[in-house]
Amino acid sequence: MKLLAGPLQKAIAAAATLTGKRFALLVASSLVATSGIVAVGLSGSHGIGPLAAAAGLLEDPAAATTAAPAPAPQPASPSPSSPPPVPGGEAAPPTPLPAPAPAPEAAPAPEPEAPPPAEPELPEAGPVKHVFLISLASPGYEAAFGAASQMPYLSGTLRPQGVLLTNYSLLDEAALPNGVATVSGEAPTAATKASCPDYEKCVYPVETLTLADQLGSARFTWRAYLEGMTNASTGQPDNCVHPEPGATEAATTGGYSPLLNPFVYFHSLLDLGDCASNDVPATELAKDLKKVETTANFSYLAPDLCDAGFRGQCPEGTPDGGAAADAYLAKVVPEILASPAYKKDGLLIVAFGAADPAPPTEPAAAPPANPLKVGAVLASPLLIPNSTDGAHYNPYSLLRSTEDLFGLSPLGAAAGTKVRSFASSFSTGNAGD
Repeated sequence: MKLLAGPLQKAIAAAATLTGKRFALLVASSLVATSGIVAVGLSGSHGIGPLAAAAGLLEDPAAATTAAPAPAPQPASPSPSSPPPVPGGEAAPPTPLPAPAPAPEAAPAPEPEAPPPAEPELPEAGPVKHVFLISLASPGYEAAFGAASQMPYLSGTLRPQGVLLTNYSLLDEAALPNGVATVSGEAPTAATKASCPDYEKCVYPVETLTLADQLGSARFTWRAYLEGMTNASTGQPDNCVHPEPGATEAATTGGYSPLLNPFVYFHSLLDLGDCASNDVPATELAKDLKKVETTANFSYLAPDLCDAGFRGQCPEGTPDGGAAADAYLAKVVPEILASPAYKKDGLLIVAFGAADPAPPTEPAAAPPANPLKVGAVLASPLLIPNSTDGAHYNPYSLLRSTEDLFGLSPLGAAAGTKVRSFASSFSTGNAGD
């Protein structure tokens, strides 16, 4: 143990000068224990062994400091970091330590990704999901629905199956202003009342929307079926036929007229291709009616000038006026009523889009008191048959009612507070008085 006393005392003294007595005792204990383990091979079997001595020191570290003599002072050797002495006895100024490198800036936390914008909720249709609207020329209310009706199929066969709107009236006698109002809510203008002699000036700007635009945006389908619509150059059936800008439209007796096709008067449909896709010849109707999936949610039917009921437009010797329109209904309406879409959730509207009453048969007879009062018929499996509705309706009402049925917002004048809608009849299941 004498071999270790000198180094042990030095270690204790050095530790005491650095960190105090407590740290010196801990260092002494560690050195004693380590020395005892190393000196196992040097000790014999007599007396206290090194391990035992080490254990005793660990139990009482103060004994080591009492028994061990104080070490002789040793010249301190300069540490590598201490400055060398300067001649004359003064120490050289300490070398300044380099400034600590700045801590790297923490990377900014990534901003949370914005959630994807929620898709707008689409309108939903009510009980009625397929609407068929037929537009004709009226011979007058009494000539259509009176006791001496010129339209026996309409008044005697179809009307008992549905609801008669006894106070349905037009906005003007001409076809175009009523058609435009029915599909857009735009009011009649001087140009539309005059049947738009300059077609290009009558086309509404692209900002003016129609029922067809609304249906497309809401992911409903629409189609207009125009009888006799053909390409002027080829004579073959064609889509969305309308006058060319600056051209004079040659009237075709009894045939197709763009005045009965309101969809060709809107840039919103012409410029974006909807008219070219969905404004089709009437020959497409029978094919589309075969399945619910191929039947449009909204179908607009306009016969040619003869079948629409305009007087003087049919070949000589054939039914004319109201009789021609009634013959057209007797042919096309049974096809609609037999279709799967109509039977499931359909509504048929037979409305007059123009007034063309026959002149009085007797010179002394007075013309109808109100030629704009024309009446209309609704037919649907969801309505009570053989009913009447005496509320005031007009072309704006047709638009408003159709929009209400499909959950759409009313356009133009259809939003008026006085515009009646018959859509609520389907929530109660009764449109009659």
